[in-house]
Amino acid sequence: MKAKPAAAPRAPRARVRTTSIAAFVVLAALVPTTASASGTQEIEAELPYVCTLPSGRLPATVRLSANFPQRAAAGEAFTPSDVTTTVELPAPAVADLTARGAAEVRAATRLAVGVAQNSATATATWRGGAEPLALPASGPLTLTARGDVPSVAGRGDGDLTFSAGALAIDLALGAADPATADPGSLTVDCALAEEAPEQGLLATVPVGTGEPAPSGSPSSPGPVETSGAPDDAQQDRPGDREPERQSDRSPKVLENTPGAAADRDEVPPCRYDEQHPPTDVSLNAYVTGYANVKKMKGAAYLPPSCVLIEQGLPAPGPADPEYLIFDTVSYGNFHYREREQTPPFEATFLSFDFAPVKATMVLEQTGPLRIDSRMKMRLSDFTTITDTYVRAPLIVRVLDLEVNGTRLDVGSQCRTETSLTSKDPDPANFPGDHLVLYGRGEQIIGLPATGYLLLSGGVLSGETTIPAFTGCGTDGEDLDRLLTASVSGPGNHIKQVQGQTCAIAAPVFPSPENEGQCTEDLQPYEIPVAER
Repeated sequence: MKAKPAAAPRAPRARVRTTSIAAFVVLAALVPTTASASGTQEIEAELPYVCTLPSGRLPATVRLSANFPQRAAAGEAFTPSDVTTTVELPAPAVADLTARGAAEVRAATRLAVGVAQNSATATATWRGGAEPLALPASGPLTLTARGDVPSVAGRGDGDLTFSAGALAIDLALGAADPATADPGSLTVDCALAEEAPEQGLLATVPVGTGEPAPSGSPSSPGPVETSGAPDDAQQDRPGDREPERQSDRSPKVLENTPGAAADRDEVPPCRYDEQHPPTDVSLNAYVTGYANVKKMKGAAYLPPSCVLIEQGLPAPGPADPEYLIFDTVSYGNFHYREREQTPPFEATFLSFDFAPVKATMVLEQTGPLRIDSRMKMRLSDFTTITDTYVRAPLIVRVLDLEVNGTRLDVGSQCRTETSLTSKDPDPANFPGDHLVLYGRGEQIIGLPATGYLLLSGGVLSGETTIPAFTGCGTDGEDLDRLLTASVSGPGNHIKQVQGQTCAIAAPVFPSPENEGQCTEDLQPYEIPVAER
């Protein structure tokens, strides 16, 4: 392992039924970001791992780089920056992927990072996403992922250490020929190899105003908290337990992305009404997630939005000697204050590491959301596999824009020229500009369903091009070129999570299968949680 302790700053699920919902792309920062650090240590580490693939346990090399502060005060939260995780998988791993019919791969990484101070420990999850990559014809596969990581605060004086632990790599596979079967996805679990030096140590950040406290030594009372949440250890009354030493309290890991479902009063209503009366096949659901903006090298969060869906009836698909095939076409609409759009949402980034840029926008439909699901039941064991494509014509409309607290008047007609666009797997039957999201679900008899199904929800993902902007600016000030140059372009990955649907007819005909789908006023019971 290599480490540079003080370097100069760098330069810049649940129940089953079947269907899906649309997605969102977020307009990100409008001014390019550059990195500038002061009093930082630049860390580079190379560690041996062992990863489990279909062909067995294979060695892998993981390289990690990040910027940490040289030291921090007790209770002061800081966030490692410029975090990059590079995974090199050997040639046999590539053979495993090509054997599934894959020609390209998109990776997302989840690294467990142990955080320790004196005798106390905590765990942070470092998540990263990689751009799509063609599988090499020979040799190893190198995946480079970047993303946000949680903030951390030491509870008292003493060195705060960061050590790499278990690594999970989620691989979304793409076929060379869209007409062939989709190769699906694969999760590769990796563990630190026994010969890894120093138990995967990445960085050490001294905490406190003085010299680091020796392990187990008491430190000054009264820790400084970094959020308004009460600390679990302080819920007991004085005298109920022995006095706690601050050195025994776990470092505080502050997730800087939504990690729990929103409260009911924090999401817009999602119900049918007199203007939108339900039918026997009506569904409603919440959807939330993240969208990358490639030019900004970052991701933005879209909070839960409501979609109303009319589920289609299954029809026999093409004949197949091994499967029974059924195709279902459903349609849906966003529903917000009688409009077919998402609620207004904000995307905030930090430009030049100090100037906040905030855009308020909505995704607005220009046509219905079409949901195509194909269910294949294998005759040998009755396992079902369902592939779902969501096609959504959506424009991005910008409502407000602020740069460093100064409002720029974008006017009332600021929007993308056309819909967000994706490469459609069936362009002959689905021409025109629209976003495409894909999800796959599987169910084995007697076991819960996995993956995405329309009724039980799950993850939908895809890639889109953000078109040029038009109509932005007032009083002769043209902001179209600024927005287009800063945001528009191809290669923007989207990952959305749909919750369990509420089948409106279910409360009328209750059964164990539909229990817990709906609230008493027929809104979706489940509010999903976004995933990176």
